[in-house]
Amino acid sequence: LTLPHFVQLMDNFVGEDIPLPALKRLTSFIKEEYKQTEEEKMKQLEKIHRRSHMAQRKQLLEALFEKWDSNTCGSLDLEEVAVVLSTFQGDMGKVALMKAKEYLHSRYPQVRRVGKLSPKAFQTFLELIGSEFTGSEDETIDSLMRFLTTAVEQSGTESLQSSARRKWLQDIQQVAETSGMSMEPIYKAVFKALSQDVEAHGDNKRISAYIALLEKNQLSPKQGQALLRYVACTTDDAPYVLNKVLHRDMKGVSFAAIDQGKPIHVPRVELHGNIHFWNSDRPVEERKGSLLVLPLHDACWRVFGILGLDTLRDQCEKSIFLTHEITFYEGVCNAFSKAYHHIYTRENIVQVAVTALDWLYPRTPSIHTVTVYLVTPGKDKNYALCKMITTDNTGQKEVHSSPVALLREDNILRDYLFKCTDSSEVTLTSVYGEHHIAVPLHDLSRQTLGIFDISIGQHKKLPPQEQRDLQKMLKMTQAACSEILQRFLEETEPTHVLEAEHMADVRHAGILFHRFMLQELRQCI
Repeated sequence: LTLPHFVQLMDNFVGEDIPLPALKRLTSFIKEEYKQTEEEKMKQLEKIHRRSHMAQRKQLLEALFEKWDSNTCGSLDLEEVAVVLSTFQGDMGKVALMKAKEYLHSRYPQVRRVGKLSPKAFQTFLELIGSEFTGSEDETIDSLMRFLTTAVEQSGTESLQSSARRKWLQDIQQVAETSGMSMEPIYKAVFKALSQDVEAHGDNKRISAYIALLEKNQLSPKQGQALLRYVACTTDDAPYVLNKVLHRDMKGVSFAAIDQGKPIHVPRVELHGNIHFWNSDRPVEERKGSLLVLPLHDACWRVFGILGLDTLRDQCEKSIFLTHEITFYEGVCNAFSKAYHHIYTRENIVQVAVTALDWLYPRTPSIHTVTVYLVTPGKDKNYALCKMITTDNTGQKEVHSSPVALLREDNILRDYLFKCTDSSEVTLTSVYGEHHIAVPLHDLSRQTLGIFDISIGQHKKLPPQEQRDLQKMLKMTQAACSEILQRFLEETEPTHVLEAEHMADVRHAGILFHRFMLQELRQCI
């Protein structure tokens, strides 16, 4: 137990109305009766040491990945890493490398397909190699990291360029974490990163940029099962590009980039013959420049859209995209993908909460209102609670597209919500005579992801059956949210149990809630 956990646990145990003498007797009793054996103390110290060591290793591996990923692409070429690792500890190292690659391919099938290592796959790869050697696995992995650190060198100029680019990519992620559930700030952050890099490292050429996402083609499937809808673009191109749709049977190289899963660079569009020009007003003789189309991949390397850039607005005929620019734009695609799926994950979690409340309200007439919050980073390492759903005593819900952010210093009467967030424990309180139960939703590391603020009015507790239904709802909601986070954070293919789950749409995220409810029911039969 951490200090906030312990305080909240004791607060829930003693309740609000405990007399001071009784509280003093309780604290004296705990001080006298709590004893820890030498064996328990050693186990606890070992656990703390191990946790600290793993956190330190994670930081070192992240730094090592960044050093190898000098172009901020967001992934490493598996074979390039393997060639260097094949010289580690001679023949024994080669055997360990071969076995580790086999295990890696079985754990991440997409690595075999694309030959790329994400930061997580890179860490797993090194740990797999370390496990194949006799002796201390930790010492082997430490030796591996030192070996790989000395295997790459960076000049001062390259280091400065890499640092600047990494900062711009981090800005995209930061915007995603603080933008509620809106994609617009993320689109702006992407285009800002592109313009900053062109200005600093791209000869200040004029570029147009646009993002298109794949959709199922429901209106004209004869033109292809999927279409590309242009959801964002640079300001000057909006009249010609925004909300336009590209079909597979139209001119263009975007679907080729999607099928190949690799960037397609057309240095001179006027000589290509298969380019779709959205601005039909541009004279033929001015349709000159370079075009670059990059696929957008999710964590499992499935393509869900494209990022396009061109230099048709640039007057310089030799304005092309260089290799270091293209690899950085791949990094932009990677950062956008993380941001996009962060928002998508939050949308899914909100939809699960909506479905859970639909199930709960007919069964719990004693509940007055429920408000659902999601935790979002704030300024100076503080956090805010974003009000995502409000529900009245009739069960009528409002999902807030522009959620209100609550800060601790501005909401003294709602401090119980922040205590619940800090401790990740259920918090009971009374505000102006109205009793509240604040229940945390956890992420995969047991940190607070969101909160159900449940008001039960003047009642101090719910009737037994309503309490059981509430607990069941909360249990299924947590299970569904953990499954959603697992899908998007663990780079693993989803496991579908119900046929309806194959519908990959936010509206169907609530099906997960019913799936876990059904599985619980089956276990009880």
